Amino acid sequence: MELALLQAVGVGFAFIALVVLAILVGSVLISAIKVVKEYERGVIFRLGRVQGGPKGPGLFLLFPLVDTMVKIDLRTVTMDVPPQDVITRDNVPARVNAVIYFRVIDPNRSVLEVENHVLATSQISQTTLRSVLGQKDLDDLLTNREAINEELQNIIDEQTDPWGIKVSVVEVKDVEIPTQMQRAMARQAESERERRAKIIAAEGEYQASERLRQAADRLESPTALQLRLFQTMGEIAVNQNSTIILPIPLDLFRPFLESQDGSGRPRTTPREEEEEAERLYEEAVRDVSPEVSSSEEAPDGGSPDQEIPGEARPGRELP
Repeated sequence: MELALLQAVGVGFAFIALVVLAILVGSVLISAIKVVKEYERGVIFRLGRVQGGPKGPGLFLLFPLVDTMVKIDLRTVTMDVPPQDVITRDNVPARVNAVIYFRVIDPNRSVLEVENHVLATSQISQTTLRSVLGQKDLDDLLTNREAINEELQNIIDEQTDPWGIKVSVVEVKDVEIPTQMQRAMARQAESERERRAKIIAAEGEYQASERLRQAADRLESPTALQLRLFQTMGEIAVNQNSTIILPIPLDLFRPFLESQDGSGRPRTTPREEEEEAERLYEEAVRDVSPEVSSSEEAPDGGSPDQEIPGEARPGRELP
């Protein structure tokens, strides 16, 4: 009875040992099977040494307890550079943040040359951002974004190239400046806009004056001026509720004013009236002279043409 019990216990221990051994062997085999995805590459170390170039994609079998694999992602990484406080070359404080796009092009160097290539790229980006923007004026920082982005990309890419990392794009996203500086820039922009507006208005006045002078040259003819007047009247008459005050030049009525007076008879000048009076007087004198010469002589022996005292001729003043 005891012998049978001992045999049963031994069989149980053996079974347990076989199960444990099978589990260990299975886990080792499973750990030796590696699958590398399409966007990944594997760097294999055998007893601490790199075995050739990066492996993948696909299924790989590693020697248990001998080989180890480090997977590297080859996709482009989008990383935000934390906001950096910088002082520009013209002593203006600013707060700048950026975004950087990079990817691994050499998995072996990204594993062998740097401990953490993502962290290293982030730190070098922050340092480069502060140093480069500190050498720029505020106006350059606000206007020449493309040139600054290109300069940052070249510097960071040159520094990360030994790590097998390619920096494709660096973009400065936002530039924060003090509120007082913003107000000063707003006043400057407003003054610049006013200057442009005045220049444009002056240029418009100059061009309008040139056109008006040309129009005046063309409207020297009375007929052209009258046609322009009729055209203006036609434009005003479109609105039925408007009152038209029509200015008429006096030159149009001058012939009528010179030819007629208020009674409808021809108008005469004072000179013409005086000449007419002289003519009528001479006719009257000629009619009266024969009668006087035939009836009597002059009392003082003078000629008949002698002026009679107390008689006044037209056009002469009496004493």
